[in-house]
Amino acid sequence: MTTRPAPKQARAQQTRDRLLDVAGGLLAEVGLERISTNLIAARAGVSPPALYRYFADKYAVLEALGHRLMDRQNAVLDRWIGRHAPGGIAAMADHIGDLLAANAAITRAEPGAVWILRALHASPQLVHVRIESHRAVTDRLAAACAPYLPHLDPAILWARLRLAVEIGFAADEMLHEEDRIAAERLFADVAALLRAALLDVDAPLPAATMLPFRRSTL
Repeated sequence: MTTRPAPKQARAQQTRDRLLDVAGGLLAEVGLERISTNLIAARAGVSPPALYRYFADKYAVLEALGHRLMDRQNAVLDRWIGRHAPGGIAAMADHIGDLLAANAAITRAEPGAVWILRALHASPQLVHVRIESHRAVTDRLAAACAPYLPHLDPAILWARLRLAVEIGFAADEMLHEEDRIAAERLFADVAALLRAALLDVDAPLPAATMLPFRRSTL
């Protein structure tokens, strides 16, 4: 899979963004298996060769969709950290619900978001997009928390936050697939869970569960 660099000219960037919007809408219509570059080009009103100036194949389109969604979610996180990190661990813990709600709003606004997320789980070519983004989110949170936890091993802090990040994103995805739980209930329960985890992030593990934490180099 070849990823082409984003265009620098405004008109070319607009065309690329339109192709991504169309692809997201088509994903919701036809699903991951049936979507194709020909379908995307036809719906967008461009020729297939014009599409190939921006994307080598459908997986390159899906990768770009994944990056765009994750970048928009990460921008929400950065604003949240800027607003609440100066208040310390407790301030961040008390506003996790705000972060969950804002992240869900970004997902709802993205064309074909549910199918983009499914593609990031299901396609071996795309899994790295989700993993790299979730690791980057963990890095940001760890950097925000570390000044308040100077005694805690950074590897342990990162590992515990990485689990919290995965739970938060899993809840967001669940919201779009499970219709037997109200969004407000889901957000409240997950926020309470993650608030407790963040407030206790430096709590020692029971001796029987102590295992070495290792940061992957992959």
